[in-house]
Amino acid sequence: MPEGSDPPGGAVDAEGLVRLQKLLAQSGVASRRRCEELMLAGLVEVDGEVVTRLGTKVDPARAVIRVEGRRLPPRGPHVYLALHKPRGVVSTMSDPQGRPTLAGLVAGRPERLFHVGRLDTDTDGLILLTNDGDFAQRVAHPSYELDKTYVAEVDGVATTAVLRRLRGGVTLEDGPVQVSACRVVSAQGGRSIVELVIHEGRNRIVRRLLAEVGHPVRRLTRTAVGPVLLRGLRSGQWRDLTPAELGVLLDAAGL
Repeated sequence: MPEGSDPPGGAVDAEGLVRLQKLLAQSGVASRRRCEELMLAGLVEVDGEVVTRLGTKVDPARAVIRVEGRRLPPRGPHVYLALHKPRGVVSTMSDPQGRPTLAGLVAGRPERLFHVGRLDTDTDGLILLTNDGDFAQRVAHPSYELDKTYVAEVDGVATTAVLRRLRGGVTLEDGPVQVSACRVVSAQGGRSIVELVIHEGRNRIVRRLLAEVGHPVRRLTRTAVGPVLLRGLRSGQWRDLTPAELGVLLDAAGL
């Protein structure tokens, strides 16, 4: 085989390496020619180093690649899913009491999946699933401060004073809770729709937080986890994360 040529029958050579511009093109960044232009312009980094030499080979499963600053997820056996959990479904993959679980919603998947964090049984909305155990553990851990967005229907008319109190931090029986952002979406008929962003995952934290400020929750939906949005997913549906979403989450988790 001539020096520098790609191995026959596939993109990966005997050492598991692949030409960078070919990997970029196969990952959907752009055409192969455009990927070469991006490399020559100094807009592609591998493991923190700018790579401009065409023909450079990388490990597609391990290299940390950025194109114009955006993380390109590694290629490998892992899957990452966004699921719209319905109310009444338990946030586990099995349940000794026989209640509906997440596993029933992804029964056609061949992988052994983990849920990333949990949602209360009576809360619906976005939950992530993966077969990458390190990813699941890190993204769910509050120390990585990944924002989670919730929309709550609550009793009473939420006032600016309530929002100010939430933004200032509220102390519950198990410690303080910091709210990154909050707003009233609507208020009428003695009820309000409140959107708030937090990065904590303590048990029933949003419900307890809103009850503490005088607005018990009637219905709660998680609408976003970091860059991943619930929008477009009907109850019970799932989809693969996009490369852009996954890149942001991998960076946030330090992976």
